Amino acid sequence: MTWQEICDDPTFQDLPYKIETNEYGQVVMSPASNQHGRQQSHIVVLLSQLTSEGEVITECSVNTEKGTKVADVAWLSSDFVRRHALTTPYPEAPEICVEIRSPSNSESELEDKMRLYFNRGAREVLVCDSFGNVDFHGPLGELAASALVSDFPERI
Repeated sequence: MTWQEICDDPTFQDLPYKIETNEYGQVVMSPASNQHGRQQSHIVVLLSQLTSEGEVITECSVNTEKGTKVADVAWLSSDFVRRHALTTPYPEAPEICVEIRSPSNSESELEDKMRLYFNRGAREVLVCDSFGNVDFHGPLGELAASALVSDFPERI
């Protein structure tokens, strides 16, 4: 199935899981807790307050060489929005992708997703743990702070 077919399929509607696909075209589901949703909303508010232009979205689908991956939160510049509008999934990654670590996420899975986002053009990936600690990553490795959003806190 294509990502659009999955989005349009009524059997996948209203699932309490985040859905992605892997490199084999299989649907992969991850349950999201209320804490996950809470952190997601905090990050949306912070990015909205700390960026002057562009848009912040949740559940941002990105087509990668290993299937469609879905960033929990993403910041899209105005230029990105002009280029891609409502395309689903996006053919490239937004400038900032945010992953909120779930108990089911392994370190290697998160590293792989970061690599996939960077391979598709992301400039920064933020990873938030269950305690609200935020790690910042650029294409060349971990960063001390966000290079794109000044004053983004290390803990939310």
